[in-house]
Amino acid sequence: MGSSTERRRSPNQQAKQEQIIEAAKEVLARDGLAACTARAVADASPLTKSAIHYYFDDMDEIIDGAMERHMAGCLDRIREAADRHERPVDRFWAATRTYLEIFAEQPKAALLWFSYWVDVGQKARPEPIDRMHQMMIAVLRDLLADIPVDDPPARAHAFFSYLLGTLMQQAVRPLPFSELKPEIATVCRLDPGLS
Repeated sequence: MGSSTERRRSPNQQAKQEQIIEAAKEVLARDGLAACTARAVADASPLTKSAIHYYFDDMDEIIDGAMERHMAGCLDRIREAADRHERPVDRFWAATRTYLEIFAEQPKAALLWFSYWVDVGQKARPEPIDRMHQMMIAVLRDLLADIPVDDPPARAHAFFSYLLGTLMQQAVRPLPFSELKPEIATVCRLDPGLS
């Protein structure tokens, strides 16, 4: 039998899975990855620990679903910020500022993502986080291609790597966006006249 997400579920069963994933999302945001256990998820949902085990094969499956929800919310907010602007360069800067603001508003979020990254790496199952990273890189690539810059896929990948490092730096010693902006322009090879 395949994973529980591959099994055919009734609408009621799908609703219960949604409740579990939403509860896990809440636990992850509030308490972090190490605290996201079946018991903690059950306590945050109307379901029991046994129901959680019934609807999902393991906690990794639940955590992956919850982290994907976190990523989807982040991407929605970034797209909304970009969509408020007409000029491609303004769209890029709005999206970038919003990405950094999301993590500044939720100081535990960067640590959660890095904990998740380490966890999937240690378990030799990088597919979920790679899929999420590729979603973010695609958004950045599209924003950079609209400006345009040389080789948007390579610039987007380099920029995403820069952002990951910057998130950790911001958690330790936050810098204002005005100080990060010249570095970002360099990483993305933006024409200085466009900033």
